[in-house]
Amino acid sequence: MGAYLRIFALFALLTAIFVFFGWAIGSLWFGNWVTGAVMFLLLAAAMNAISYFASDRIVLWSYRAKLVTEAEAPGVHRVVRQVAQLANVPMPKVAIVPSQTPNAFATGRNPQHAVVAVTEGTLHLLTEDELRGVLAHELSHVRNRDILVMSVAATLAGAISFMARMFGWNMMFGGGARNRDSNWITVALALVGMVLAPIAALLVQFAISRSREYKADYVGAKTIGQPLALASALEKLEVANRRRPLTFGSPASQGLFIVNPFAGGAFVRMFSTHPPIAERIERLRALAQGVDRY
Repeated sequence: MGAYLRIFALFALLTAIFVFFGWAIGSLWFGNWVTGAVMFLLLAAAMNAISYFASDRIVLWSYRAKLVTEAEAPGVHRVVRQVAQLANVPMPKVAIVPSQTPNAFATGRNPQHAVVAVTEGTLHLLTEDELRGVLAHELSHVRNRDILVMSVAATLAGAISFMARMFGWNMMFGGGARNRDSNWITVALALVGMVLAPIAALLVQFAISRSREYKADYVGAKTIGQPLALASALEKLEVANRRRPLTFGSPASQGLFIVNPFAGGAFVRMFSTHPPIAERIERLRALAQGVDRY
């Protein structure tokens, strides 16, 4: 029930951001805010439907991930199957991302339609125990249905960011001047929304993802009974991703990955969808000593 409530709240909030853009664009371009609001409400409904049914394919496409058979990647399939049995979830599809930046993510709208993806760099960097810990973390997201929430957030946040940029370009090049009767309050609100909407979408992800990452660490470590293996994997992945961040894909989908794969300064890290890696490692090490800090 909690997962469905989170999904509903996410849809409602991001839909409201879409409708706000519709109000602003309708007021400035068409002289009728109702037209813009209704148009973007319908657009939001379409985006929600697309996100629900196709977010997994969108995410896999954006990271060039290729679904692989057991014959093509027997080692990964074997470990995924072991962990899926321990986690009591259906065997997900397996995908490989053609990148030497080590990382992993899961996507799909439910456990029956899940995909677990790892990069080529992950397979080169981690030991089998560490890989098992990473996959246990990802399958915890599958079992708790976090992947739908995060996939939808990634898809809609990316759409909102793109819309904000397009709206900004149109404002700068005089598109809003078509409606000469627009008052300065409407223009000011539209400009503020252009700046704040992507931040609002990011904060939605921020609020949802951090607590889910801690829970996935805990459940994943308990599933395989090796908290230190996951702690070691997180430590390696964090160092490797800082040295060689991912160069393609959308930062809006960073919450899907086990560690943040993108470069960023202090401001970006402050608004990261992931908890501090040092805290995650410390909690896992405490768990290995029988101390539950979750």
